[in-house]
Amino acid sequence: MLKHKLIEQTEDFLKKAFEDSLYLNAEEHLSGKKYRLEHTYRVANIGLEIARKEGFDETEMVIACLLHDISYCEDFGENGWIEHGRRAAQLARPFLAGLGLPEDRVNDICYGIAIHVDDKADFEGERTPFALSVGDADNIDRFDVYRIHEILSHDGFLGMEYEQKRDYAQKRLEKLREIIDMPLGTKAAEELWKSRLSFYIQFFEKLVSQIENSKRIK
Repeated sequence: MLKHKLIEQTEDFLKKAFEDSLYLNAEEHLSGKKYRLEHTYRVANIGLEIARKEGFDETEMVIACLLHDISYCEDFGENGWIEHGRRAAQLARPFLAGLGLPEDRVNDICYGIAIHVDDKADFEGERTPFALSVGDADNIDRFDVYRIHEILSHDGFLGMEYEQKRDYAQKRLEKLREIIDMPLGTKAAEELWKSRLSFYIQFFEKLVSQIENSKRIK
């Protein structure tokens, strides 16, 4: 059962960090701010789905997912992106302690946040199914319908020449087929992952076919 008061406190903490951020509120980063908050909520809802299927504490999972990218309120610098999970855990820890959560649960939540980028943390912890699910939820969101539009727009797909479009779509398809069987932390996450990747593969298969139909009679 969700403890709505704790979740609301976490939402307030997250939103205040974003609202007070000089970096995110710079004009050139406003669209990124909006996206990051929307992405965070999607990840939290995916995490909740995993938690319900796996029997994890639903409130703790939602809190972990809400805080997994809170470090985006800071300027990473040129090479700081790889550290943003560990930095998010540093920002989250005192807040989580203030919620009154047991120390072992705070550490498990923080460990999941810390390792969600590159599977590394800067403190001792265990790669529990719960901790792994934070990164799993983040990765699953990277392969849903919302992101199809995002990546095609970001990469300038519509402006590409025929051969570029064909090569682009085929490379995407090859990569998707390589990672569809990637192991995740729980059975629930793996089921979600394969469902999302299967949809992606179908989309890019159809896209390749449409591209080929755009140049010649097959």
